[in-house]
Amino acid sequence: MHSDALLGGFNPEALPVASPLRFPDGAHFRIEIPSIEGPKVLSAALDEAKKRGVTINRVSQGSGAMLLTESELREMSKIAHDAGLEISLFIGPREEWGVGAMSRAPEGAVLGGSVRGMRQLRYAVDDALRAFECGIRGMLIADLGLLQVLSQARAKGQVPSDAIFKVSAMKAPSNPATIKLLESIGGDTINLPTDLTLKELSEMRAATSLPLDLYIEAPDSLGGVVRGNELADLVEVSSPLYVKFGLRNSRGIYPSGMHLENDAIAFAREKVRRAEISLEWLKRSGKSLTQSKPGATGLGIPKPSN
Repeated sequence: MHSDALLGGFNPEALPVASPLRFPDGAHFRIEIPSIEGPKVLSAALDEAKKRGVTINRVSQGSGAMLLTESELREMSKIAHDAGLEISLFIGPREEWGVGAMSRAPEGAVLGGSVRGMRQLRYAVDDALRAFECGIRGMLIADLGLLQVLSQARAKGQVPSDAIFKVSAMKAPSNPATIKLLESIGGDTINLPTDLTLKELSEMRAATSLPLDLYIEAPDSLGGVVRGNELADLVEVSSPLYVKFGLRNSRGIYPSGMHLENDAIAFAREKVRRAEISLEWLKRSGKSLTQSKPGATGLGIPKPSN
């Protein structure tokens, strides 16, 4: 039997092709600024975006909802709601911050972002519920069991039906079959490896209609790729695509807090600048690729509560 017969229709010889898929509003791409670690960082990113004429559609955060106070969660919800953007908060705890040793060993990094045992799993579910109560609708998830638990709860009406579950780059799939697996357990939008070629991106797109997330610039810890000049090509083959602007040559800030707030703000402002530069390259390409506007359908826009 030839291996092609076992690949379920995936064609390893397919060339990169333009994706016919779009976001619900008809747009090809949305801009995401990651590592927005609190309300002051969010406000700074939006201020910089206004100055530069950049629309931010989604922000994500890596320290975890569990490291924000309820008042901070509610403030972020209000700011994002008014700006018409989605907030995606990392749901924890995570194994590498716990008492176990393997996740911090050189060969144990694969465990990063996982939750360990029923005790951590319970805390993680509570973390999500607390964020929901404060109006947040976007959850950034790196543990596959937690993803399935929360997606099943959503199907049963136990958590908000408009919750968006974003699969973390810590569980990025490297082949189309794994994307299908992540989709089957509840992923709504999936981070890809930062270094995929156009052909590999086209293969991933052929496997799912879900929005894909791709670092256009990645922090050093995720490979340090800088490919803003490729934005038009990347969007063309991967649409609908969340284009993420990390920052090379910037130190890690997780877990963040007041002691790193100035760094987080400076990094956020520079990421918005990087987005502006990439949009200039997209315009130069001459390709008719459109971005979603604030408040677009399908965004997990927060619903602030008192």
